Amino acid sequence: MKTYFNINYELDKQEIHRAIADAQKGYICVADGVVLNTANRDPEYLKVVNGSLFSICDSNWVPVYLKSIYGIKYEQYCGSDIFRDIVSSRKYRMIFLGTNQETLDGLRNELKKMNPDVENMQFVELPFRNVEAFDYTEIAKMIESDGAKIIWVALGAPKQEKFMNLMLPYLTKGVMIGVGAVFKFFSGADEPRCPVWVQKCHLEFVYRIMRDPKKQLKRCFWIVWTLPRLYFGERRRARAARK
Repeated sequence: MKTYFNINYELDKQEIHRAIADAQKGYICVADGVVLNTANRDPEYLKVVNGSLFSICDSNWVPVYLKSIYGIKYEQYCGSDIFRDIVSSRKYRMIFLGTNQETLDGLRNELKKMNPDVENMQFVELPFRNVEAFDYTEIAKMIESDGAKIIWVALGAPKQEKFMNLMLPYLTKGVMIGVGAVFKFFSGADEPRCPVWVQKCHLEFVYRIMRDPKKQLKRCFWIVWTLPRLYFGERRRARAARK
């Protein structure tokens, strides 16, 4: 695990999966541009993000920045990919928390195609409320009785990271992974992820703006506003480390 842009990243895919298999309990953040930006504007949220086992790199721009600063090639490992890899591996019992029942029903039907074991797993809608208002004791009891090793949480950033942080003390086992809109991507009933060629051109943010301009333009504004400070701050740290 290494710290870049003040986020504790694990950038080795094999190490990510080894750590998940070995962990008794904890949570993992899927750090896209929104998480990176919000964490660097909100110190309390940064503590929540870095209170995780680690963050995976869900931004396809962060590896570009790191290559230009450190000369090291890293790869994006987005939430959709880790979700697909773990579900299709058929290694773990899982529970799926968040979003609405229609999306969850679609998600179950689609995931059964890659992992028939999903048929006997729980897909639980969480009510829309402030993150502090959830009944964490009852949710923990449900998870404990289920015996799930992987707890997928889809509440969107920054809510899902705060949820996992507050949930952690109530659990005795289980690894939570916050995956944002991934349930929608895989449900077959909601918004698809952008085409692969768009991802490879680092233009996923454009695709998202076109689909939801009101929400995404605000997010992009803050990312662009914060980026120069983060980038040049990381360059200064890299130069200091080399001296």
